[in-house]
Amino acid sequence: MDLVGSGSRVVVTMEHTAKGNAPKILAACTLPLTGRGVVNRIITELAVFDVLPGGRGLQLVELAEGASVDEVRAKTGAPFTVAPALGAF
Repeated sequence: MDLVGSGSRVVVTMEHTAKGNAPKILAACTLPLTGRGVVNRIITELAVFDVLPGGRGLQLVELAEGASVDEVRAKTGAPFTVAPALGAF
């Protein structure tokens, strides 16, 4: 809790899906929050997302080797944009 309240950059590392391939990255949190709007980046075994400021959502900034944007979309329960550096997909 101290970390999310410190004003520092917060990076979450997690598995992309739960058992049965259920998405863990969702449009809205279903668990109690320690801090609201404090996460800056999410890193999973499939991809890296930046959490855009001002509630503008997620942006895919990096794919793991062998992963595709289509696979990440299928396994993500929240909409996201693709960073221009990844190209148009």
